[in-house]
Amino acid sequence: MTSPARFSITTPLYYVNGLPHIGSAYTTMAADAIARFHRLQGEDVLLITGTDEHGQKIQRAAEEAGLEPQVHCDRIIGSFKDLWEKYNIQYDRFSRTTAANHAKIVEQFFGKVWDKGDIYLDQQQGWYCVACEEFKEEKDLIEDRYCAIHTNKKAEWRDEQNYFFRLSNYQAQLEALYASNPDFIQPASRRNEVLNFVKQGLKDFSISRINLDWGFPVPTDVDHTIYVWFDALLGYFTALLEDGDEVNLETAIAKFWPINVHLIGKDILRFHAVYWPAMLMSAELPLPGRIFGHGFLTKNGLKMGKSLGNIIDPFELVDRYGSDALRYYFLKEVELGKDGDFNEVRFINTVNADLANDLGNLLNRTLGMLKKYCKSEIPQLDLATIADDHPLKALGHHLGDRIVAHYEALNLSASCTAVLELIQACNKYIDDSAPWKLFKAGEQSQVEVILFSILESVRLAGYLLAPIIPNLSTEIYRQLGFSGDFNDLSNLAAAYPFASHSQWGLSWPERTLPKAKPIFARLELPQDIE
Repeated sequence: MTSPARFSITTPLYYVNGLPHIGSAYTTMAADAIARFHRLQGEDVLLITGTDEHGQKIQRAAEEAGLEPQVHCDRIIGSFKDLWEKYNIQYDRFSRTTAANHAKIVEQFFGKVWDKGDIYLDQQQGWYCVACEEFKEEKDLIEDRYCAIHTNKKAEWRDEQNYFFRLSNYQAQLEALYASNPDFIQPASRRNEVLNFVKQGLKDFSISRINLDWGFPVPTDVDHTIYVWFDALLGYFTALLEDGDEVNLETAIAKFWPINVHLIGKDILRFHAVYWPAMLMSAELPLPGRIFGHGFLTKNGLKMGKSLGNIIDPFELVDRYGSDALRYYFLKEVELGKDGDFNEVRFINTVNADLANDLGNLLNRTLGMLKKYCKSEIPQLDLATIADDHPLKALGHHLGDRIVAHYEALNLSASCTAVLELIQACNKYIDDSAPWKLFKAGEQSQVEVILFSILESVRLAGYLLAPIIPNLSTEIYRQLGFSGDFNDLSNLAAAYPFASHSQWGLSWPERTLPKAKPIFARLELPQDIE
């Protein structure tokens, strides 16, 4: 018996200078949906998320709160874990850069790069953005030397000794990587950004700071603290260690490395697509499969910020609307890789139209007709005998294969849209075929074909949408007489084998279906929203 295929995906390790925001939730929802789809296919999957807890930004946030840095970090990571639970995100590992075993991984990795001769001491002068934890060139700053990314943060002048990583040594190797593996950086717009950056010539970057206590000391010089990015990226390795494992790099990379997908925001693309592979090349370790940089979220067409008072509270949002509605909207309406906008009115209209009207009402309506015309009994009909040109069979026949292709391209939006087309076709099919008229005319066999083909299409839609809306999909399956739970990830493949359940024409056992009930209550617009 062959072992299942392995798939690993990471979110960024999020900064803990403040509470998690909707952008962090968006990235993690997307990673969770991708991981769930691979589990649905029976693969051995690892989803890594976590927190980046070192650096001056964290130290200052703790000081402002009157707390020790570790106490501050411990409080903030609780909010991340709480939020992931509310959004029904089922991660496998939560990596913390303050974890005891992480220090040893960082030390070992530093030693590999040091022995390679790729680390040296030099003077660093320039404008530094604490929020980015990065030195900036003048062209990267806006008026009065504010950061172009953190527009409310003014860059600080630094003139200090730092240890540097010889990034310039890896210019040719990185260019060869991008040329030989065009899919290493996705989408294409992000790849072009990186190519343009690298073409300008790579400069060595500093990997240490002085006068900073919150972080790991440089193994060869305790007066220096390892720079946050050189520390944080290694958290992906630390997360690979099982409980009880010997803490070393070789053990960490034994099973799930290289990571298949690093899913990140476009603001940290350079660190993951340039610095990270160069660091791995220096340490002579395998490179990840691909780096996918998604876009930013706006609200009502405007960038979110405290000064505008338009920050979306992800806790308040999920408490108001539930996880499935939000997962569906963000993953369908925002194409991964592009910027997306959240408008509460549009959100409610979209979710009500797709989930309450098109999907929910279709199931309820069809089960009602099954009760009236077939006594709620599944017809004794072999779906394979239905003609291939049947409108629903024709649309559903290769739908599972199309969804696999969409997930391989990380196009969650196209996946949702393709499934919705089948649902909309079902609603049209009911109106066109008018089973109530056929029943009155005594055409029972035709009525059974109509209702059974619709129920099979709804079942297939529920299955293929399960990575996005697992709670609703579970309810759909249960109303169709199937046991199991799409949130029980360990038993998914056994309960609902992908080879059969992802295809239109499943063999249903004879059964009497339970009384229909709504699966999705229509959302109401809050009174304080115009």
